Amino acid sequence: MVGTWGAVQADWTLLFVLLIGWYLLIKTWERNGTLDRWNATRALGIVLMVRTQRGQRLLDRMAKPRKFWRAYGELSLWVCSVSMLVVALVVVLAFVTSVLSPPTATPPSASELVAVPGINPVIPLGWGVVAFVVSLVIHEFGHGLMARGHGMRIRSFGLLQLGPLPLGAFAEPQSDELMRAPRRERLRMFAAGPATNLFAAFIMMLLLGGVAGQFVAKEDYIHVQGIVLEGGADEAGMQPWDTLVSIDGQPVHTTEDFRAILQDYRANDTVEMVVIHQDGERETLSATFGDKHAYYVNLSWDEDVLSSLGIEPGDPFLGVEGLSEGTRGIDRLAGPFSPRWEGTLGQRALSIPLHVLTVLIIPFEMNGVAIHPFEESLLTAGDGFTASLLGTDVLLLMTNLFFWLLWVNILLGFTNLIPMVPFDGGHMLRDMLHAFLSGLKRLGRKLRMWDLHPMWVEHISSKASSYSSLVLLGMLLFTMFIPYL
Repeated sequence: MVGTWGAVQADWTLLFVLLIGWYLLIKTWERNGTLDRWNATRALGIVLMVRTQRGQRLLDRMAKPRKFWRAYGELSLWVCSVSMLVVALVVVLAFVTSVLSPPTATPPSASELVAVPGINPVIPLGWGVVAFVVSLVIHEFGHGLMARGHGMRIRSFGLLQLGPLPLGAFAEPQSDELMRAPRRERLRMFAAGPATNLFAAFIMMLLLGGVAGQFVAKEDYIHVQGIVLEGGADEAGMQPWDTLVSIDGQPVHTTEDFRAILQDYRANDTVEMVVIHQDGERETLSATFGDKHAYYVNLSWDEDVLSSLGIEPGDPFLGVEGLSEGTRGIDRLAGPFSPRWEGTLGQRALSIPLHVLTVLIIPFEMNGVAIHPFEESLLTAGDGFTASLLGTDVLLLMTNLFFWLLWVNILLGFTNLIPMVPFDGGHMLRDMLHAFLSGLKRLGRKLRMWDLHPMWVEHISSKASSYSSLVLLGMLLFTMFIPYL
């Protein structure tokens, strides 16, 4: 444990030294006028705000159908209101969980706590930078389009830089016009950014589904991800990521084939298996089945649970985990949008929220890649015209691009909906509280029971927004740091 904490402290020390160096550099640029020549300013001490007028004409042309963008803003507001409630509940649930059941894992390092490509080990530098820049532009263009759609002017666009890495982006509306705008229009403007990220993520899901349909497996057999120690497969010499070709001469093309074949055997039966190792070597192994019921009983599974699952004494157990078909890697990314996903249209729609959670977890499980290298090696372009035209390498390139755009857009969309300032969700919460109190004021006047002063409404909504932001920030910091101290 001491060694682990030493590594964590060294990581934080390096990050601190780099931040100090960056701070001194931009302070120098600020003194000698370099930032003025770049139309840039320093914010929060270490963040560089680089402004540009580029994109203004394109923004004006795209914002001309104002009725469309106002309808888009209304849809965005509803989507973000529901999503903001979900995000707030997740933050509270994470806080409560960390209080009731503190984590026992090794504390995260400094690099794991910052969502910066190349520094965070689960966000690759190349794909991460591309995805963050594109997603940030999408986010800020959403704000800009909604502002122009409501007649508000945009002073400039810009990037927030932390050293050479993009930390964020911004669209600067005229502040006086923003504050004078009707509350509903301002809410739409704040909601448009994260909503555009979420809509872009949905489009990426559709594109991943289209790409998934262009792949087929090189080997029309299943493979195993893990081997149970001292199980039949382990003792026979089977290895993780082996491809299982046949059992006693019966080909195993799908997981259903595997289950059907095992129905003809019992525990302690011996079979001949043909497998292909990762190096391409084909080998015939002799394996003896264990007892599946006894295996799970030893893991302390309840008898009633085993009975409900149909697991009886004497059922054969090979001792393999993660049985998957050759296209499993790309099918996992595409989820319900994969052409090989089985289910009705309604089931696909209900599976989308669960798939969003799966997508967010994938880089953590795969150590910063979208598909395990072995599962990627099992894929090849199909026989269709599009697949043949693009080829395997281009399809894999598209897969990684669409996945990281999907992942970053989901991350940006939901992060910006945390109901605390300075996130978009915080600004939305403040205006929503103001609208609620204004409605309460009108109701009291109508019923002749109370008459709230307008300044009281403004004061309470601002204070409530500030206090809720502090509470949520405290919860986030507690969840991220305190349990490890």
